[in-house]
Amino acid sequence: AVPRSTIANLESGTGNPSLAVLVKVAGALGVPIDELLASARASVRRWRAGEVPTREKGRGVGLRALIPEPMPDGMMDLMDFAPGAAMGGTPHLPGTREYFTLLEGRVVLNVAGDRHELATGDVLAFPGNLPHSYQNPDGLHPARGISLVVLAKAGV
Repeated sequence: AVPRSTIANLESGTGNPSLAVLVKVAGALGVPIDELLASARASVRRWRAGEVPTREKGRGVGLRALIPEPMPDGMMDLMDFAPGAAMGGTPHLPGTREYFTLLEGRVVLNVAGDRHELATGDVLAFPGNLPHSYQNPDGLHPARGISLVVLAKAGV
């Protein structure tokens, strides 16, 4: 048995255990001693393509989460626009900032009544609390972009 105070010191990282103590702890946990001595492993998770959340919005716009885990400070989506597709943007709290990067095709972003026609590679940043909408004006070719929303902090 290993004294409770020794276990507390090991858990807090302040202990300097002997080899005999490490052997006892490894035995009690049912792991090889090298497991106790190894560096912490990175937290890695893989999502198969079919496991990544996707949703349809507006008329002909597909949204696919680029970061499928919850993001407390924002969200990032891949946006696929069918030819002629359109959708209204969701207004956010004041202080929210949105960034749209057009990867291919053409998209018109209307922000608070101002029209912004984007070409491949263009980036548009705007306050996310303003009324906004997206449209692929090309009736023949799809468009694709990335939307990044950086949410305002509550009470800021």
